[in-house]
Amino acid sequence: MKVSLGWLGEFVELPKDITPEQLHEDLVRVGFEEESIRSFDVTGPIVVGEVISREAEEHSNGKTINWCQVRVAPEGQQAADGEGDVRGIVCGAHNFEAGDKVVVTLPGAVLPGDFKIAARKTYGHVSDGMIASQLELGLGDDHDGIIVLSRMGLDPEIGADAIELLGLDDRAVEINVTPDRGYAFSLRGVAREISHSTGAKFTDPALTVDIAPASGFEVKLQDDAPIHGKPGCTGFITRLVRGVNPEAPTPAWMVSRLQLAGIRSLGLSIDISNYVMLELGNPLHAYDFKKLQGGITVRRARAGETLTTLDGQKRTLNTEDLLITDESGPIGLAGVMGGESTKTDETTTDILIEAAFFDPVSIARTARRHKLPSEASKRYERGVDPLVGRAAAQRMVDLLVEHGGGTADPIGSDLVATYEAPQIELAVGAAEALVGVAYTAEEVRTSLEMIGCEVAGSAETGFIVTPPSWRSDLTRREDLIEEIARIQGYDRIPAVLPTAPSGRGLTREQTLRRRTADWVCAAGYTEVQNYPFVSRAENNLFGAPKRENGADLEAVKLANPLDGEATFMRRSLLPGLIHAAHRNVSRGSNDLALLEIGSVFHPHQNLGTSFVPPIGVKPSPETLRELNDSIPEQPLMVAALLLGRATPKQPGIAERHVDWADAIDAAKLVAHAVDAEIYVRQGSHQAFHPGRTAEIFVKSETGSIAVGFAGELLPEVSAEMHLPGRVSAVEIDLGLLMHHAPREPQAASLSTYPAATQDVTLLVDAKIPAHEVMTAVKEGSGELLENISLVDDYRGKGIDEGQKALTFAMLFRSADRTLKAEEASEAKMAGVRLAESNLGARMRD
Repeated sequence: MKVSLGWLGEFVELPKDITPEQLHEDLVRVGFEEESIRSFDVTGPIVVGEVISREAEEHSNGKTINWCQVRVAPEGQQAADGEGDVRGIVCGAHNFEAGDKVVVTLPGAVLPGDFKIAARKTYGHVSDGMIASQLELGLGDDHDGIIVLSRMGLDPEIGADAIELLGLDDRAVEINVTPDRGYAFSLRGVAREISHSTGAKFTDPALTVDIAPASGFEVKLQDDAPIHGKPGCTGFITRLVRGVNPEAPTPAWMVSRLQLAGIRSLGLSIDISNYVMLELGNPLHAYDFKKLQGGITVRRARAGETLTTLDGQKRTLNTEDLLITDESGPIGLAGVMGGESTKTDETTTDILIEAAFFDPVSIARTARRHKLPSEASKRYERGVDPLVGRAAAQRMVDLLVEHGGGTADPIGSDLVATYEAPQIELAVGAAEALVGVAYTAEEVRTSLEMIGCEVAGSAETGFIVTPPSWRSDLTRREDLIEEIARIQGYDRIPAVLPTAPSGRGLTREQTLRRRTADWVCAAGYTEVQNYPFVSRAENNLFGAPKRENGADLEAVKLANPLDGEATFMRRSLLPGLIHAAHRNVSRGSNDLALLEIGSVFHPHQNLGTSFVPPIGVKPSPETLRELNDSIPEQPLMVAALLLGRATPKQPGIAERHVDWADAIDAAKLVAHAVDAEIYVRQGSHQAFHPGRTAEIFVKSETGSIAVGFAGELLPEVSAEMHLPGRVSAVEIDLGLLMHHAPREPQAASLSTYPAATQDVTLLVDAKIPAHEVMTAVKEGSGELLENISLVDDYRGKGIDEGQKALTFAMLFRSADRTLKAEEASEAKMAGVRLAESNLGARMRD
């Protein structure tokens, strides 16, 4: 909400020397967040001038300019810049005549954008200043013509300060209004809060309006399908003003206030409706009365109905949409936007004003359904004062009569439901029990009465509190206690750290996840977090479709994607890592080791539900169960991507680029971090090099389970993503890995006896994974074998085609004696025999 200081000062007494910074501080004290300070960024001298003469001149470039003589001070007196009273000024606009009063920026003035005015030679003349337009002063978007003050209803003295005349000396503060405090989307609400903060006198603008009765205009409220049991409209007030001058200008002070509030001037009737909305908080709508057909009916949309809204879009309506209709059909989306057919335009003279009260839930759902946020819907969905409508409508009537030359007509309607405020019980000690501050009974009563509540009862019996109509957010005891703490000052609340309960902390999964990130990053990786949105092609390439009953399931598709090219939820972390790598490479970082830990989204047969429960009704257990069953599976994954140099060239050290082995090392590091035992064997993946891809398995009590893959990306995939050289990657189901890791890792006992080493080379079929051979040797060697590792995999000269020679280094040790060489050899040969029996291996001579 952007609040003009000059406007605010009409409703609450502000110090004459108030600054925007001080106003921000006052509002922060009562719970608002400061955002920014707005001003017109103009400095003088900017004065009122009168055009004495205007001579049109055509130039060789085809442009016609006006050479003007402009009086900028009373005759014979010095102007604001200390120079003469008549100036020669070149002007390219043509919407003025001799005798018109205009706004003149004299040399020394500075306009928005740090545009400095000085006398300069142009088109054969020295232009001693500039005649200004709305755009040049920051008052609007109109740059086609200059400001003619008489057409704005102004007749100031020559030489008068135009900055003050046009309200350009005003400033505004912007505050962030939380969703539960919709009343602060108005000057009325903000002024009241300043009063709470500083104790300054507050004048409610709604109470200063002299409301005239109206009747005779037919309005029907026919809500046959209320949402969450509440009718969509409980108040509908109309007033009629006839004979409005469609060419009447918006007053300059109103234009400047609207501009500071972030709303551009669009014509008198629209400007006044926006002005009153900002002032009192009740959105208004103006209809061209002559375009209406019969009375107005408020109802829900019927299937197949359409409406062309003020933005020119034809919208297909939903049966939940609340409509404003006449005999011709829909003429407006209630509380969101009016219709094209009854809008006011440059010919409108009779204006029907609408001030209504709509259900917040209904308006919020309509605005989101049609992706049509507006200043009106922003207020209605947060709650509008249901009793301020009459004052708002009358205020617009008065302004149209005053500035548009119209005449108030007694025709109108006054449908307002009886306001029933909740009554909330509040014990005196309840605030202290919740906040921790010993508020007195008088402080409790005073705080609640200050915000407009009616407080009955006593300190002995407790209070019965009735909130005011503009505070629809106050519905329970805790809401009242929050208001007491806010009004009495947050600085009174002691800062006390809570005592952490014993026996709690991170779960095992949280601990292992953090340890994984810490260990891998300590090895030189950089952890990143990417958006979970990818394209269909990326999902199909890196996350193979999950099959159920032999059918491929579509990935989870977003209903409202941020990017039209990335409309699906990811089934793999690798697309995000590849995009992150590309961004870094494009900026000169060619040696990368990236890590990401996050969820992926796997669809299933029950994904999605056709039933969406109403916002205002708590879903039943069956509905919650259905919704939970429709949520996609979200396994926790860990992925890494490497490219460039693993080791840069240094004195005595050769340069080495990353390859598939680095990806496997990353997988082993992840497994070590969660105390899991993994092994790898040759695998395949559509995005990876067919000869440099490993499938990763974890050992469990029931056998081995595949948990991921590692290797090098296909060269064409890397090239398509504009990544240079070899790119290695690994992706592991971290949740599955943690599930099959031992919950209580056991440390091995250390023997003090010396070890015996043995080597063995076995010839096996090339298709047999080395891990299976090593497992057989390990199992056959028995308990004396302490460690075994693969040290060579040879294929070539001296080895039959289709065979490979695997060399293992073996270390034997006994826990109770020094081993003899014969014992180590015997254990080794037992392992060899089991490998021969199970896999057809034989020792190489």
